[in-house]
Amino acid sequence: MNKIIKSLFNYLVRGALVILPIAAALFFIYWAVSKVDSALNLSNVIWVDQTGKPVYIPGLGILTVIVILIVVGIIVTNFVTDPIKKWFGRWFKRLPVFNVIYTSFKDLTEAFVGDDKKFSEPVVVEVNETGLKKIGFLTQKDLSKIGYPGDVAVYFPLSYSFAGQLCLVDSKKVKPLNMSASDAMKFIISGGVSHL
Repeated sequence: MNKIIKSLFNYLVRGALVILPIAAALFFIYWAVSKVDSALNLSNVIWVDQTGKPVYIPGLGILTVIVILIVVGIIVTNFVTDPIKKWFGRWFKRLPVFNVIYTSFKDLTEAFVGDDKKFSEPVVVEVNETGLKKIGFLTQKDLSKIGYPGDVAVYFPLSYSFAGQLCLVDSKKVKPLNMSASDAMKFIISGGVSHL
């Protein structure tokens, strides 16, 4: 009887190791998509049924986001010239609070999906004399404008999080990491448990 209980418990643990990561990933995707869809879904404002009740059409919010992004992409690519982009940039910089939020999100977005990706150089940084090392991404190679000519900027993402920490590091303590940027990010985010 004891052997049967141990076997069942072993099967339970192995099943959980397979199902829980899949379930967590699917739940997160479902949660994010449903939040965006419900926030941007205007079907219940636009359409009403015969009794006058609002009609909710699932997926219309996501479709709206996709259409808006495509239309803006077409307009920016084909009709908006560099002088217009610079004019908008100067105008946004005049708005005190909006400027900080806008430029932060713009830079973060461009770092991941822009033409000039910033998290493309994974590095290893020796943190102290004991040999402790951290994996990060080189984001700026020249900090002489802020008074640190021999240092570089390294961004250290946190495990199991989208947050991170920016540190100024002596360039002699930074070594390139022999792996792709996406593999390095997966390795860091997973806390070092993802397969190399």
